[in-house]
Amino acid sequence: MKRIFLLPLLAVLMAFGASAQSDPKQPLVYGVAFYNLENLFDTINNNGQYDLEFSPNGARQWNGSKYWSKINNLAYCISKMVTKNTPMGPAIIGVSEIENKSCLDDLVRAKDIRQWRLQVVHHDSPDRRGVDVGLLYNPRLFKVLDVTNHRLVIPGYESFRTRDQMCVTGILGGDTVSVIVNHWPSRLGGQERSSYLREAAASLSKQIADSLWAIRPNQGVIIMGDLNDDPQDKSCAVSLGAQRDEKNVGPHQFYNPWWKILDRGIGTLAYKGQWNLFDQIIVSGTLLNKNGARLCYRTCKVNNFDFLFDTEGQRQGYPKRTFAAGAWLNGYSDHFPTEIFLQVTRR
Repeated sequence: MKRIFLLPLLAVLMAFGASAQSDPKQPLVYGVAFYNLENLFDTINNNGQYDLEFSPNGARQWNGSKYWSKINNLAYCISKMVTKNTPMGPAIIGVSEIENKSCLDDLVRAKDIRQWRLQVVHHDSPDRRGVDVGLLYNPRLFKVLDVTNHRLVIPGYESFRTRDQMCVTGILGGDTVSVIVNHWPSRLGGQERSSYLREAAASLSKQIADSLWAIRPNQGVIIMGDLNDDPQDKSCAVSLGAQRDEKNVGPHQFYNPWWKILDRGIGTLAYKGQWNLFDQIIVSGTLLNKNGARLCYRTCKVNNFDFLFDTEGQRQGYPKRTFAAGAWLNGYSDHFPTEIFLQVTRR
C-alpha cells in the first residue's frame, strides 16, 4: 500500500464552500461526481503494444488534433455539471480510464473549466493497458488531507493486474469524508466467469472503509467508480453489501441509490440494446440523515445531457463515444457521468 501525506492547513476546520454560497439562507450543497473518460490517452507510445493503438502510427491514428478535441469535449461536459446550489460544479470528480497525470492536467486547464482551478490526484497503477483512476477536486470546496492506494491481489492469480483503488480523505462541508475511486475488473470472458474478480474488488473496498472507521467511526465514506457490475449484482449487493433501501442501512453499511435509477430504465452505458448502470457512487450510512449525519446524502442523477447521445447510425440513442467500429466520432465517452448531492443539515 502506497501512502501519500499532504500537510493539512489551518483552514481544514472551516466549513468549506461558504465562499461559493454566500447567502446564509441557501443550503450548503456539494456535488460528488464520477466519469469514465473512455481511453484518455496521450499521443506518446510509452507502453509498447498496449499504447501503440493510441499513437499517431497506431490503428486509431491518435494525434494531437484528436487528443485535444477529446480533452475539450470532456471539459465541456464537466462544465455543464452545475446546478443552482452548486454553481462551481462538483466539489469532487472521480475519473477512470486515464493514462497518466499529464492527461488530467491538460483536462483541468481546458478553457471550459479552467476558471474552477481544479486540482488533480493521480497514481500510476499496474494495469496492463496502462489506465488508471484519478480524482479532480475544487480546492475551495474540498481540502485533501491524505491519499492511499490499495492493490487488488487475487490468491492463486498473482500475475493478475488491474487498477489500484485510490482512497482520498479530506474535508467537505466541514466534515471528514473519504472517497474510494474504483475501476473494477472487466467482464472479459463473461459476466459470471469473471464475477469473482469484482467480488474481490468489492471486498477490498469494504476493507478500506472498515479501516477508516476503525480510526474515525463517524466519518463519511463514498465508494465510486466504474464497477463493471449493476447495483443488484453480487459484487455490489453481497460482497460490498450496498443496499437498495435506505431504511435498512446502519452507520457502517452502504446505501446504493442507483438501484432504483436502473429500475426506471436509466443507465450509464448500453450494450446490445440494454442499459447498464456500472458508474455508481455509493454512500455509507454515516452520510444518511437517519443515522444523525450532519453532512447528508440527498439525491443522485445520471448526467445524460442531450449532447452526449449519438444521434445517428446503429448507435443512435447510445452515449456518443470517441470511436466506434474503428471510426473516429469526435465524441465524449461510452459512459455517462453520474453525480450525487450532499447537503449540510446543521451549521
